[in-house]
Amino acid sequence: MKEQNSEVVRGYKVFDENWQCRGFQYEVGKTFTHGEQIEPCVSGFHFCPKVSDCFSYYSFDPRNKIAEVIAHGEVKGDDDKLVTDVIEIIREVSWEEMLRLANSGSNNSGHSNSGDFNSGDFNSGDFNSGDFNSGDFNSGHSNSGDFNSGHSNSGHSNSGDFNSGDFNSGHSNSGDFNSGDFNSGDFNSGHSNSGNFNSGNRNSGEWNVSDHNSGCFNTETRPLHFFDKETDITWADWYRHRGRYILNSFLYRPTSWVWHDDMTDDEKAQNPHWEVTRGYLKRNQLSYKEAFQEFWNKLDEGEKADVLTIPNFDAVKFEKITGVNVHG
Repeated sequence: MKEQNSEVVRGYKVFDENWQCRGFQYEVGKTFTHGEQIEPCVSGFHFCPKVSDCFSYYSFDPRNKIAEVIAHGEVKGDDDKLVTDVIEIIREVSWEEMLRLANSGSNNSGHSNSGDFNSGDFNSGDFNSGDFNSGDFNSGHSNSGDFNSGHSNSGHSNSGDFNSGDFNSGHSNSGDFNSGDFNSGDFNSGHSNSGNFNSGNRNSGEWNVSDHNSGCFNTETRPLHFFDKETDITWADWYRHRGRYILNSFLYRPTSWVWHDDMTDDEKAQNPHWEVTRGYLKRNQLSYKEAFQEFWNKLDEGEKADVLTIPNFDAVKFEKITGVNVHG
């Protein structure tokens, strides 16, 4: 938290339609003094250095009043919110002027936009009605692609959410034209398919109406191979296996989202768009196999024994896949 004494610190403050804030009555052209100790978010007259910062704390409502202010007394706070004990209400800022001040783009009705014609907020793209978009023509939020009505899409023309592919009405698809969810293939109405044209689920092959097939045009579910050998175990049997339950508790995230409040100065310097995206995507420093070794080391002996009961268990192949020597 910064603390400074200055004769003049300029900024902006938002009030309700009656020029009140937290029950205190203000008036343009007057100076007000707080007779007690000031503390950010607790006591004193609060304001923001930039008008766009105000709407992190006040609703974006055209009925609200906005004013340019000067702090004449002691000032405390952070980069986007300050508090003082002596504040002067210099002049009213019209809603139209506020939009010009809050956006570096043009013709925006939202705020904090660097793109143009946005009615949402924090957009670097154009023609967005949602928020935090770097693409164009989005009505959803946090899209880097274009023409999305869903949220958090990096692809284009999605009505679902979290899609990196295009033209998906489902969610979390990296493929295209899916109405199901979690598909990396294309044209799937089922879920979690890496192949194409599947109405069943979790198929790597194509045109399957059953589940868990790697071939094509199947209507029945086949037993699974384990460690490159045949078994009589179906997916339903494997789903209930204790070893599968233990291994599926392993969670590896190759990336993680870091919000702007948690970013270091070095991270901000290395990710110059953090102000637009309000954070950045950080890579995991551990490889997949390094992370799995840490996971394995934390299992107790009973859990490790359950993993070893997986059908056809082969220690050499297990190590090749996970990096873990179960006898080491």
